[in-house]
Order: sequence, then structure tokens, then C-alpha cells
Amino acid sequence: MRLKILSVILTMFMLTQMVLAAPFNANAKTKRIPAGTKFELKLLTPISSSPEFLGKEFQAVLMTDQTSDTDVILPMGSLVRGSISKITPSQRFSKGSIMYLNFDHVVTPNGRQLPISMSVVGRTDLTYDGGLTASKGYLDALKQNWEKTKDIAKTSTNWGDETFEDVAGGYLRILTVPISAIGGGIGAGAYYVYDGIADMIRKGSDIYINKGTTLKVILIDPIDVPVI
Repeated sequence: MRLKILSVILTMFMLTQMVLAAPFNANAKTKRIPAGTKFELKLLTPISSSPEFLGKEFQAVLMTDQTSDTDVILPMGSLVRGSISKITPSQRFSKGSIMYLNFDHVVTPNGRQLPISMSVVGRTDLTYDGGLTASKGYLDALKQNWEKTKDIAKTSTNWGDETFEDVAGGYLRILTVPISAIGGGIGAGAYYVYDGIADMIRKGSDIYINKGTTLKVILIDPIDVPVI
């Protein structure tokens, strides 16, 4: 009796293995997604260049269907997994830490995990070798300071215009707008100089990308997806 039960279990195990191996059989039908295909992924987990994130896994889902010959082979919502493979620490002169992502595999509709190679594209915070950073260095920090400087000057001018809009029929703005604009210009200039000097000394910051952020990626190598 025990021998018969063992035989049945062994047979079921072999049948299960054959079914699971079917999609990768030489005669299995596959559809190819060529290299260069662009995807949009929505992050299900946050990622960061902070040291404690090194080696951590992340998950994302496809935002659109991937089709071939009008057939949907990777539907919207397909899961993509990866990890933070490398983090370069921040340095002085405002050079931020750099985070490198490794996209590991995508889960197909039939549950298979296919190796996948992707690279992030279309972001201004990309380094030349494909990393993600909050600041590429001193010049990048100066550009960010300049944007803040313009905001300070604009906010000050708007304050002089809007605060006294209803005072003395609005005529008082003839004085308040130029004064606030000059004051804002002086304050903004002082901020730019001070922060520019500080950026030479301080280290760059870490980059943090929130859950729910959309990443644009490009497929490095083609993938052949088993289809039913």
C-alpha cells in the first residue's frame, strides 16, 4: 500500500514539473518584446540613495499594456521587481549621493518570472552612467539656488503688489511695488551669494523617490514572453 501511495505521489510530482516547464519548452509559443521598447512603471515601494536602502528590493507595475501583433503579452499591472544595487555616498561641493537600480525580473500572466534588463530614462537627475542623484555637483547646486533666488524676488514683489491692492485705492502700490522689488532683489542676491559659498562646503543630499512615482524606462535586452 505504501509503495502504491509513493508511486502516485511521484507521478503527480513529475506531471507538475512537466506543466511548469511547458512555457520554456523549445516548441512553446513566445512573443518578443524588442530592445529599445519604452515602459512606464509605477513604484509600489519608495526608493532612496540613503545608505540603509542599499540592497533593498523594490516593486513596480506596468502602467500600459505591452502588445505584439495586436495580442496583449504583458498586461497593465504586470509586476516588475528589482533592487538598489549600488549607492555612491555624497561628497562636498554639493555632490549628492547616487543610486543605481537593477531591474531583476517581470512576472508574466502565467506566473513565470522572466529576467529583464531596463534603464531609467527621461529624468533630469540622471547621471552619465544611469544613476539617480539629487545633485550632480556644485554647478547643479548653483542652478537650483538661482531658481530659489528668482522665487524670493518674485514673492517679495508680489507681496508689495497684493498686500496694498485695496489700500488708498491701490495707488499706494506705486511706492510699495518698487520698494518690495528692490528689497526682494537685495535679499535674493544675498541668499544666492551666501548659499553659493555654503554649497562649496556642504555635502550633497540623498535622493528620495516616493511610492506612486512613475518611472520611464527602456528595455536593454529583448525578452521572449511565453503566451498561451
